[in-house]
Amino acid sequence: MIEMPLIVQKYGGTSISDTVRIKKIADRIINKYNKGNKMVVVVSAMGDTTDRLIKLMNELSSNPDPREVDMLLTTGEQVSIALLSMAVQAKGYKAVSLTGSQVRIETDDRHNKAEIMNINNSRIFEELEEDKIVVIAGFQGINSRNDFTTLGRGGSDTTAVALAASLGADRCEIYSDVDGIYTTDPRVVSEAQKIDNISYDEMLELASLGAKVLHPRSVELAKAYSIELFIGSSFNNQAGTTVGGINRMEKRNNVTGVTHDKDEVKISIEQVPDQPGIAGKLFSYLAECGINVDMIIQNLQHNNKNDITFTINHEDLKKGKEHILAAVEVIGAGNMEVDTAVAKVSIVGAGMISTPGIAARMFSILGQEKINIQMITTSDIKISCLIREEEADRAVQALHHELL
Repeated sequence: MIEMPLIVQKYGGTSISDTVRIKKIADRIINKYNKGNKMVVVVSAMGDTTDRLIKLMNELSSNPDPREVDMLLTTGEQVSIALLSMAVQAKGYKAVSLTGSQVRIETDDRHNKAEIMNINNSRIFEELEEDKIVVIAGFQGINSRNDFTTLGRGGSDTTAVALAASLGADRCEIYSDVDGIYTTDPRVVSEAQKIDNISYDEMLELASLGAKVLHPRSVELAKAYSIELFIGSSFNNQAGTTVGGINRMEKRNNVTGVTHDKDEVKISIEQVPDQPGIAGKLFSYLAECGINVDMIIQNLQHNNKNDITFTINHEDLKKGKEHILAAVEVIGAGNMEVDTAVAKVSIVGAGMISTPGIAARMFSILGQEKINIQMITTSDIKISCLIREEEADRAVQALHHELL
């Protein structure tokens, strides 16, 4: 039984981009360890390692076997965990590196976007009881065939939160090269402000709508298991952002953040038969092919034919264009048009639930900027608009200036 507080930390690729950075991270970990904490540390691949591996892969094959992709990509984290463990050991402390398979992070059988089903904690607890700092490879697991799987981009965040939940950790800290969650991307709006505290729901919307600091699946897990997350920078000791279940006792801004996603692709399927269940057939087929659909609109045309327009991300278009074309044929539709020069701009805020008129203000601001809205989706705490990609930064700047 572990009586000392247990902390799970995650460090992204920029935090351990070279041996100088790895030594600094080792010092940070040891500092927390010396304060009486048990330490479990999750790391990503170093710097741009994953991108370089993908480049090598693409030079050999335009359609690589998903199993072999996972076999390749999991090597990046294996390098990171070994080097970080060596750095900790070189400073006189006990450490052990473990891959996803050694920890038995068990996933489903879907390669490249696997979901964690179970974590066997026995090995981790054994190492902690021996006063070791445990360094675990993020982003990866093992399936029912004992093959390596990966959790998709940003999967190290999910690994860290899943481990924190499974281990009953006292704290989960996510470190990268940014010192918290901001009201928008500081590279787009210099006046962006750091948010001290944000709710799970707001963070989930921001992460899903293009904010890159935290992966949406990790936020879903944190909310499901009531794990408070601390988001901070590994390059300084400044106060970061806490993500958790917030009860707002005082009225704050109706809008918490503005974000944009330039990874959107608009698909228009023309002359879709106007029949009951046809949309369900279309989107069920796309779901079975692993294509995640975002915004959807349907326009009634003439002669019992409709146009259905929806958005997906660039990655799904690259992997699934042939599936979409097959779906068009299956439902007996006409032509398909693809527009990649679009972006989704969104505002998020829990205060929007009880405040009418926020949507009208957003649309008016975009109108004043002569920015045309192509599609709209809403929820209780978010409003998203699809616009031209080249207008995305200007839209974010205008919305942030007027609403925050």
